[in-house]
Amino acid sequence: MTQWILPIALIVVSLITGIVCEKFLFKNFKKIIFQKNIPGSRIIFQALHHVTFIWFILAGLSSALVAAPNINPELKLLLQRIITITFLLSATLVASRLTAGFVNLFTRKTEGVSASLISNLAKTAVLILGTLIILQTLGVEITPIVTTLGIGGIAVGLALQDTLANLFSGFYLIISKQVRTGDYVKLDAGHEGYVTDINWRNTTIKELSNNVVIVPNSKLASAIFINYHLPAKEITLTMNVGVSYDSDLEQVEKVTVEVAKEVMREIAPELMENQPYIRFHTFGDFSIDFTLYMRVSEYFDQRMGKHLFVKKLHKRYQELGISIPFPIRDVYVQNNSN
Repeated sequence: MTQWILPIALIVVSLITGIVCEKFLFKNFKKIIFQKNIPGSRIIFQALHHVTFIWFILAGLSSALVAAPNINPELKLLLQRIITITFLLSATLVASRLTAGFVNLFTRKTEGVSASLISNLAKTAVLILGTLIILQTLGVEITPIVTTLGIGGIAVGLALQDTLANLFSGFYLIISKQVRTGDYVKLDAGHEGYVTDINWRNTTIKELSNNVVIVPNSKLASAIFINYHLPAKEITLTMNVGVSYDSDLEQVEKVTVEVAKEVMREIAPELMENQPYIRFHTFGDFSIDFTLYMRVSEYFDQRMGKHLFVKKLHKRYQELGISIPFPIRDVYVQNNSN
C-alpha cells in the first residue's frame, strides 16, 4: 500500500496546483494584463480558460503512471494514450481559439474585412489538422482517410452546390473588395443599408430602420448594386432650390454658399477644403432654379445635411427678403347661364 502513496500524492498535488492556478494566480494575472491593455492578451487568456487546469491534471496523472508500482503494461499503455489524446484535444482547442481570436483581431484592424468567414475557416482548418494528428498518434493511417475524403468531397460538392457557391462567392466578395463590412449599399431589389457581416453563406445588411436583410452571397455577387462607400465614403450632397425672378442672383449665390459652409462645419469639418458651390441651370415657370453641391462624410450624413441646410437657408432667405416662390394658378370660372 505504501507503494501507492507517491502516485496518489502526485495526483493530489497536481489537482490542488491546478485549482490554485486557475482560481487565484491565473485570475489575478489576467487582471494585471488586462489593465495594461496588451494587444492579444484577452485572446490568449480566453483560449486558455479552464485548459490549464486540465493540463495540470494530465501532468499529475502522467507522473503518477511513471512512479506507480507494477502495472499491467497494456493498461499502462492505454492510460498513456488516453492522456496523450486528451492533451492533444485540449491543445487543438486552444490553437483553434487562438487562431480565430487573432484572425478576428486582424480583421477588425483591417477596414472592410469580414471577420466571421475568415475566422471560422481558420478555426476549422486548425481543428481538422489537430484531428489528423490525433488519428496519426493513435496509429491510424491517415493517407487513406485523406484520399477517401477527397473522393467523398466530390460527391458532397455535387450535393451542396448552392452552399459551395455561396462560400466561394463570399470569398470573391471579400477578395475583390466590392463589398466590405461597414459599407452602405443599395441593391437592385430596393433594399439598402450597412453591411454588417459576410459569413460562409450570407451577407447581412442592416437597414436604417434597424431591420436586417439576409442576402445569399451568390445572389449578391451577381446582383447590380450601388456601394456608396466606394471608391470613397465622402459623397456630394445635391439640393435643388429655386428663387424668384426679382432676386439678386449674386446675393443668392453668396448667401447660399455661406449657409452650406455653416452646415459643413457642423457635420463634415474635415472636408472644408472642398468648398460648396451652386450652379444656376433653369428658367422655370415660377423661379430661377439652381443646384447646390456640398460634400459630406458619408451617405447617411445626407439626411442631417439636408435637414440643417433647409432650416438655415430658409431662415437666411427670410432675413434678407429672398423669396422661394411656389406655383400659383389663377382659375377663371365662366358662367354660361342665360
